[in-house]
Amino acid sequence: MSSLRTAPPARSSYDVIILGGAMLGSATAWFLSQNPDFKGSVLVIERDPSYQLAATSHTNSCIRQQFSNPLNVQISQFGAEFVQNLPRYMGPEAPRLRIQNFGYMYLANTTAFADALRRSHALQHRAGAATRLLSADEIKVEYPFYDTSDLILGSINPVDEGYFDGITVFDHFRKGARAGGVEYLANEVVALTKNTAGTRIESVTLKSGERVACGQLVNATGTRGAMTARMAGIALPIEPRKRFTWVFTAEKPLDRPLPLTIDPSGVHVRQDGAASYMAGGHTEADPAVEVDDFETDHSLWQDHVWPALATRIPAFEAIKIQREWVGHYDFNTLDQNAVTGPHPEIGNFVFLNGFSGHGLQQSPAMGRGTAEWLTYGQYRSLDLSPFGFERIVAHRPFLETAII
Repeated sequence: MSSLRTAPPARSSYDVIILGGAMLGSATAWFLSQNPDFKGSVLVIERDPSYQLAATSHTNSCIRQQFSNPLNVQISQFGAEFVQNLPRYMGPEAPRLRIQNFGYMYLANTTAFADALRRSHALQHRAGAATRLLSADEIKVEYPFYDTSDLILGSINPVDEGYFDGITVFDHFRKGARAGGVEYLANEVVALTKNTAGTRIESVTLKSGERVACGQLVNATGTRGAMTARMAGIALPIEPRKRFTWVFTAEKPLDRPLPLTIDPSGVHVRQDGAASYMAGGHTEADPAVEVDDFETDHSLWQDHVWPALATRIPAFEAIKIQREWVGHYDFNTLDQNAVTGPHPEIGNFVFLNGFSGHGLQQSPAMGRGTAEWLTYGQYRSLDLSPFGFERIVAHRPFLETAII
């Protein structure tokens, strides 16, 4: 941020300092503020209070239960419950939101991917998801706008799967956290100081010069997560990767809502408004980029995304782009799953990183779980320990294959 607004923190020491005030950092702050067993002070430090370049602001704001890992299914199930029952969790002034359940439609044109969808379908059912498998003929009957000539199988879940108003949830996390006593500071951490033994983070140094002591430190800095970890001497396999989004209208709109369709080409597209659609994708190479690189690639649309759309949905041969943008995933190169919980040696350094595109939808469960860890030293509602940093050290992937 070129003109960082700074202000001195109200205290010289906090029980919890959260680095990063976007969706995940604010979710953690809110759950801490609501827990009667947590009696401590909380400071959230956000380098860009406009959130202009945050992944939270660039999100496509969708939620799904179609994962290959059962823990991720459970995490999204709580997310769906939380989003649709905000007044129960946040008080009667919170709005009643709903999920636009157009569902995700995964399309398989190879035997290998069809078998993967069948395996995922089985574990999703065991977790209580309403996923359905459809043959190519069944897809054509229910969604006649698709070209199904090359397809073997489809997978869709029309229950608690689709678009939700993530920005409203984010706003209420922040407002509620502040109302609960959490302090938000517009500043940037430039250094972390450890104790002599190297087993704890003692303080953070702000860009404005102040040094602030902490009891526990949460790394919720999104695509900067690896940079933050390096300040503590920790190697974290997280890197920013570009994700491109286009919103367009069609000369001939479809006659029914379009599920969030994951095409075998890697392109995805969904209903956006009554007569508009949202498409997304990334380059084939999908390299790591700098955290401030949001430059677009016009050839990606022309050479890959539009042809894929028009092939799968012939009605999209004549379309007009309304707007487009570039966002980032905080991509976990080991297994595309989150990294949460404490560092095994620096015990008060807590991870909340590497969500690989799932951060918005996972924020209620991850914020709740992180707040539980900070309060009790253990997870109580949902065991998130498989996401722990120990697997990173051991290079033991806890794999999620359903990445878009």
